[in-house]
Formats: sequence, C-alpha cells, structure tokens
Amino acid sequence: MPAFIKGFYDLLVSLPSQLQPHVIHPEDSTFLKDLFGEKSLYSLIKLAELLEGKLSNGEIRELQQILSKPHFKSILSVHDTVAQKNYDPELPPLPEDIDDDEDSVKIIRLVKNKEPLGATIRRDDDTGAILVARIMKGGAADRSGLIHIGDELKEVNGIPVDDKKPEEVIRILSQSQGAITFKVVPCLKEEVPSKEPKVFVKALFNFDPNEDKAIPCKEAGLAFKKGSILQIMSQDDATWWQARLEVEANPRAGLIPSKQFQERRSFRLSKRDKKTNKAMYESKKSEMYDMADVPTYEEVTPYHRLAGAKHRLVVFVGPTGVGLNELKKKLLISDPQHFGVTIPHTSRAKRNQESDGVEYHFISKHLFETDIHNNKFIEYGEYKGNYYGTSLDSIRSILSKNKVCLLDVQPQMIKHLRTAEFKPFVVFVKPPLIERLSETRQNAKFMSGKEDKGSVRPFKEEDFQEMVRTSEVMENQYGHLFDQVIVNDDLSIAFNELRMVLRTVETETHWVPVSWNHS
Repeated sequence: MPAFIKGFYDLLVSLPSQLQPHVIHPEDSTFLKDLFGEKSLYSLIKLAELLEGKLSNGEIRELQQILSKPHFKSILSVHDTVAQKNYDPELPPLPEDIDDDEDSVKIIRLVKNKEPLGATIRRDDDTGAILVARIMKGGAADRSGLIHIGDELKEVNGIPVDDKKPEEVIRILSQSQGAITFKVVPCLKEEVPSKEPKVFVKALFNFDPNEDKAIPCKEAGLAFKKGSILQIMSQDDATWWQARLEVEANPRAGLIPSKQFQERRSFRLSKRDKKTNKAMYESKKSEMYDMADVPTYEEVTPYHRLAGAKHRLVVFVGPTGVGLNELKKKLLISDPQHFGVTIPHTSRAKRNQESDGVEYHFISKHLFETDIHNNKFIEYGEYKGNYYGTSLDSIRSILSKNKVCLLDVQPQMIKHLRTAEFKPFVVFVKPPLIERLSETRQNAKFMSGKEDKGSVRPFKEEDFQEMVRTSEVMENQYGHLFDQVIVNDDLSIAFNELRMVLRTVETETHWVPVSWNHS
C-alpha cells in the first residue's frame, strides 16, 4: 500500500474523534464514524490513485472520453433522478370521522389499477345490507387478504352504499382508479381456507359472459371457446365456478357456469323443441340421441406418449365425398411401415380374385350376427343382404404391430372409442365453401357408399349441398369431441397439415380425459 494512500486513509478514520467536541447529537457522531470508516471510500481513493498513475494508458484515456461525453452524463443524471424518486402509491390520510361505537368497522385501502377488483357483491334479502358475495382467486381483493366473503360494505371512497343497489356500487368501483377506501363491517364467521386440488377441464361449449343474463357480474366473467383448457380455482359456489385459462399467465380467476348449472339450463332449452326432444329419447339409433348428453366440461390431464407405448388411434370423421379415403391413402403411401388401416369383415361370399384377410375377413352371416350381439363391432351395416363392419379386434391388431391405426367412422361412434385403451385423436375433415367445391371437384368421382366399394359417379351440385349441410350438422352436434379440424380445400395442403398434426400427437404433450390415465 502506497504511504500516501495509507496516510490519507488513517486521516479519514481519525476525523470522527477529532470532530467529537463539535458534535451535539449522538446520531451525528454515529453518522461520521460510518461515513469515514466505510471501506468503499478507501477503495475509491485507491482507484483514483491507480487512474492518476496510468494516464498514458490508451484504454484509460478512452474511458475518460466516454464518461465526459454529454449524452453519457445525461444518462447518469437521469439514473440518479429516477433512483431518488419514490414510486409507492400516495394514499390519502385515513378518515378521522369514525364514531367511537364503530369499533367493529374496518377501514381498508386497496390500490386498483386497470384490473378488476376481483370481488362480487349482493344485497341481503332480509337486512338489505350490501355483502361481499365472493372473492375471485388471484384478484386484487384476494391478494390483499383484507376483504372476506360475508363482509358488509358500508362506504366506498366515502360514499355510503346502504341505500344503493349492487349495480350502482359496481359502477362506483369500476369507475374508481388508484386508491380505493372501503369501510366494512367484518363477517364474524371465519372462512375455511380452500384446499381444493388442481383441476383442469376442457370446455365443450362457447361462453361469453356479456351475453349471459344469469351471471351475477358480467365484469367478473371469463369468456372461453369450445376446446379451451380451464383450471378450476374454486367450486365453492354450486352455480358459478371460478376458473382461469390455462394458456394465460394471469393468475386472476373469472366466473364460469358450473357443470350442473350449465347442464340444467341447456336441458331446459332443448325441451322447448318438444318434437326434437321426443325424437332423442324414442330411438337410441337416432343421431339426435347423443344430444341428450349435454356437453359442458370434461376433466382432463396432460398426456405424453412414452417410448414403446402403443400409438393412439387416429379417427377420421367427415361427410361423404369430403376426401377421407384420399387422405388415408396418402398417409399409407407416405409411410406404410408406420400407418395401417383395418380390414373389414363381411358375410358375403368370397370372389375368385379375393383372399381372406386381404380385402375382407370373410365370415358366415350367423357368426357375424353373433359378433354383433357380443358387441365386437364398432360399426356395421347391411348392403344388398350382406353385413359389412369394422371389428374392435381389427383395430387392436394394427396397434399391436406398433403402427398408427387410421379409422374413419360415423360421428356417433366416437364416444364408444373414447377409452383408455384406444386414446383416440379425432380429426374432423370438413369441406370448403360450396363455391370452392364446384371448382376443385369438377373431375372428381363420388362414391355413394363404402360397403363393397359402393358405386362411383361424377359429383353433382346436390352432392356439394348435402356435403356442406352434413358437415354443419356434424360440427354442431359432435364438435366438442373433435381434436383437430382440417378443411380439405386443396388435398396436398390438407395432407401436409394432417401429417404435421399427427407428428405432434406422437411427440408432444396433449390434454386427454383424466380417466385415460387411470387404465
């Protein structure tokens, strides 16, 4: 250590004792000792001495030039200005006009930014008091821990609310920004902390709180689309659950209709059409029958296929003529070792050029009917007096070879395949607009039925109209069961989209019904 630096440092250390006779307050003495005894002060002096002795160094001169430039000085000045400011919210003083007998009243002050407060209120039918009805999980009120369910609201920003309707109080709150002061009478009943496990559901319908007349507070509602994944934060209320969208980082919850409430009102709506409702229950074979199972929410869990595990069944659904067979053929040609299709069963006689187990599995009509009785077919039909069908064992046969089984079925059959064994990934292939169908299917052929290859003929205008109409019906009734929707406008584009989607099914994590993980 240079003698000059050491001497100067010793002088600084001795200064507090030399100044002691001139110090009046003890805290001043403490301040001086801390200031002159600070080792960082010695480090600054040492740094200055080092810089002073190396002025010839080019890097030091460059540093001096940079530090002396006006814009750099301005940056440092702005930094100092910002660092000295206090950015905490400025709260007004607490009210002083609280009555002595109001010892049970609590004054709460929250800072509300652009986000909702995260609480709903209601009027007590007996007393007329404005009460806190619910606290939204993750909202400003919940994070504060100061407002509780059942608290009676007396004032908002000094405005009495005893004579106001809940809608008027909500309007005051929505128009308030910054600090909001509440005067409340705490609820005597203690809240039991909720320890509900994490529950995720897939929404099977669209919901817009602004169009829902039953929701207690539209601003507190959470909008979602069919297929959205929701984390259920609270089911304390039997009518309105609290949930958040799984894809959003925002922890604040919103109100959604509970499963039971949505089922009840959907059922009431369906009963308005008595003719349709009667048809649903008269025939189990009717496509309308599935509508009796009102789609609301399905509990789901993340699923990732493990190495070596069987592939998920890939199910295709779409109207006749939309191109299901063409897409399946392109997949098979692209990788015949990876994709496979089932071989159907039939009760008709084998023709000379056919081989059993190649075109069909040929069985007797009696055995076919026995297998129908034993529920061995996922789908079957009768054509010209002969049975044709797809057996469950034929699906298992493809999957057991470590192949992806490609299967197209009628949409009402999907729910019978949605098991832990098959874990189906459902692809809905829909047609483009009818104008595009006329352009792209001019030279295509229409197969009227898949039993025994059916009959092939050119497309007609009524075929296009029926295809679009059937597609709309399928999507309306069974859309909640579809995992992917592909529009077959251009076959090559649709195939490339399908191939990429199926690759993610094998390699990425997807949400599946929670029951599939309990197999």
